[in-house]
Amino acid sequence: MSNFKDAATRKAHPIVTGVLDYFPDALLDVAHCSKVGNDQHNPGEPLHWTRDKSTDHVDCIGRHLVQRGTKDTDGVRHSAKVAWRALAALQIEIENERLLWRDILWRETKFRGDLEGGPSRPKRIIESRQCLTPKEGK
Repeated sequence: MSNFKDAATRKAHPIVTGVLDYFPDALLDVAHCSKVGNDQHNPGEPLHWTRDKSTDHVDCIGRHLVQRGTKDTDGVRHSAKVAWRALAALQIEIENERLLWRDILWRETKFRGDLEGGPSRPKRIIESRQCLTPKEGK
C-alpha cells in the first residue's frame, strides 16, 4: 500500500469521503463477494486473496458485465463481481507500476549510487517518488 508521507498528498486521496461515503452499499456487496470467493477457493482458511488462482480479471469483468443486474449461482451479484475484478486489476496495475519504477530506480542507482550517496540512496529515491506515475516521473 502506498505510504503518503505529506499531508497534501494524503488529502488528495480521500478514501473515506471519496469512496466509502459514496458507495457504502456497493462496497458491502464487494466485501461479501470477497468472502464468498474465499470460502469457495480457500475453504476453511481466513479471508485472503490467493492471486494465482484466477488472473484473467479483464475477461471475467466482461463475462460478469454481460450478466449484470442478476445474481450468479453462488448468490453474489454479477455487478459486485465486476467491481471486485476491476479493483483486482487496478491493484495489480498499480503494484506492477510501482515495481517497474523501483526496478528503474534500482538500475539508475546501481550505476551511480555508490558515488552519489551510498547504499541508502536507492531507498530515499523510491520514497520520494513513490506516488509518481511514469508521466509525472519524467
